[in-house]
Amino acid sequence: MGAATPKQFLPVGGVAVLERTAGIFEGMRGVSEIVVVAPAGYVQRAKRLIRKAELSKVVAVVAGGAERQDSVWLGLQAFPVKPDIVLVHDAVRPFVSARTIRTVIREAERHGGAVVGVRVTDTIKVGTSKGFYALTLQRDRLWAVQTPQGFRFDLLLRAHQAARKAHFAGTDEASLVERLGIPVRIVEGEYGNTKITTREDLRMAESRLKRG
Repeated sequence: MGAATPKQFLPVGGVAVLERTAGIFEGMRGVSEIVVVAPAGYVQRAKRLIRKAELSKVVAVVAGGAERQDSVWLGLQAFPVKPDIVLVHDAVRPFVSARTIRTVIREAERHGGAVVGVRVTDTIKVGTSKGFYALTLQRDRLWAVQTPQGFRFDLLLRAHQAARKAHFAGTDEASLVERLGIPVRIVEGEYGNTKITTREDLRMAESRLKRG
């Protein structure tokens, strides 16, 4: 994004993105504990933000690792007591709905793992190294994956342990669980559950809040 400050600490509507996102989970009856994984060097800042916002369900704030997978692994270790279900959510998705979160929890309880996705609306083609299209994928079977991703805690922990042992790097938590041969349930989400990654995303988030 070009900003010196990590995007989860940037304000949207006068409130830090991290505070907005964590506040959604804070207000849900089905969520009992929250672990925040902050960029290295920003743990104290995250703690101050959480204290000021009075986010009482946050039980730990830990520094993340070099990659997303490392950060999730460190977050799993930080729970004082292992939960039955754990959700992994991007701090920079502050518009996730309570309905989506509840559905992911329910489906993770039923199936062991569930992820949010939205149906792809564009035609997706596979290109070659020479700059030509080689294959057009079936759009009706394609999903753009979001978060939260929810799993039985022991299952996700086992998937991470197996990946670390094999030096396997996955693109998300579901890919680690799938590697164990365990299917992951798809929960149809909402296109509004957007991720803030660019300055344009920030501007759109501001406009969205103003519209209500």
